[in-house]
Amino acid sequence: MRYPIHLELDGKPVVLVGGGTVAERKAKGLLAAGARITVIAPKATKTLAALAQEQRIAWIEAPFAPGMIETRRPVLVFCTARDAAANAAAEEEAHRVGALVNEAVHPEQTDFAVPAHFRRGRLLFTVSTDGVSPALSRALRERLEEAFPPVFGDWLDLLGTIRREMKERLDSGEARQAFWRAALRPCVLDLVKDGDLRRAEVEVRNAVSSLGAEP
Repeated sequence: MRYPIHLELDGKPVVLVGGGTVAERKAKGLLAAGARITVIAPKATKTLAALAQEQRIAWIEAPFAPGMIETRRPVLVFCTARDAAANAAAEEEAHRVGALVNEAVHPEQTDFAVPAHFRRGRLLFTVSTDGVSPALSRALRERLEEAFPPVFGDWLDLLGTIRREMKERLDSGEARQAFWRAALRPCVLDLVKDGDLRRAEVEVRNAVSSLGAEP
């Protein structure tokens, strides 16, 4: 059983071995996280090539060779090449320098897995079956995407604002817990899902008033 964790990758080196569609998909998410990406591949997708041209990623336009990972000291390595021997050599070198490896072709050998996920602003949803059924992970992710539309990202930002306003006025842990229980009632979440953030905010502020703190 794997341990779930969210990594801070801003400014950290990550290597992608292979330049196909899998590497492209990984690169998009890693760029969003602020990682410093190096792609090692003799050929790359148009998107990856464009990112390299824009200097958003580094592209070593060659097959993997010994030393390419060691000189970059990445924290993560994604082995996505079609060449199994290149993947194996990259994995061995990555482990030697202490990097964690994601193996796209043989997920049972991987150090970590990237779960099915989607974002609603700063709200991140992830689904994992521990590698048993990626198809089920995708299906559940799609159900969750329907259940939690993009407006939930806006709601999270608004809750953050209200929380900062109320932090000093709700001066005990018990009061703050009561506030959150009231603020996250099913009726409030239903209002959010319907896109009625104004009424949802009123419900939250009324909950604050009922606890003796002026909103």
